[in-house]
Amino acid sequence: MVTIAQCQRLQTAWFAALANATGGKTFSTHGSTWAWLPARRELMLMFPERISAAGVRPALAEGARLGAATVGVWLNGSVDSAGLAGLGFEPGWQPWWMAAPVAAPASYDAGAARLTTAVAEYRGPLARELRVVNGQPRQAWHAEIRTSEGISGAAYSFYPSGMHGLEGLGGIFNMEVLPEYQRRGFGTALLSRSARAAEEAGARHLALNATPEGFALYSQRGFSLVGRGRTHWLTL
Repeated sequence: MVTIAQCQRLQTAWFAALANATGGKTFSTHGSTWAWLPARRELMLMFPERISAAGVRPALAEGARLGAATVGVWLNGSVDSAGLAGLGFEPGWQPWWMAAPVAAPASYDAGAARLTTAVAEYRGPLARELRVVNGQPRQAWHAEIRTSEGISGAAYSFYPSGMHGLEGLGGIFNMEVLPEYQRRGFGTALLSRSARAAEEAGARHLALNATPEGFALYSQRGFSLVGRGRTHWLTL
């Protein structure tokens, strides 16, 4: 059974992989773990056990030095977030953690979805983040689906094999189908192709964080709700 703690650990590992691939870094301040994601100029605090000014203020100063535009805090639902308001943070969107046996989404027709390491249309942050596929060729994959007009949807799958506490657990990240191409089965195809890549690498389960809009698709493709988290955001 996949736990919320594992979902959180997987999200942290994904951000660490993105940071490493895009010239960022991870660091700690008084027990708080941070990921600097330069492609989007985002600094992320990952699931602290408690909020303390001593853990946050030094990182905010470092974020300003690095040129961060926004600072995000990812929280377990049980953590008291009251201290964040005094530091200027505002509540943001709510991650819905979901998980499934990898064979469930992998069993659907992958259709025209395929794995790729280069996307001609990608520019800026999207192009930089694609480096994670080349930097972690046995742990990260990018799936895309195209029509005659060009790319219509994409997703990443990630399996940090050998990481303690995540044995057999992979993830789906940044899955998106452009609005004009939704309800054509493209989301299912991307999910299937992404799941198969992780399954072939050894994953037995998959986890993801869903928006309320994505919940309907994922729940119909074998995923079950594990729990809900919280995010808070600050603009620098």
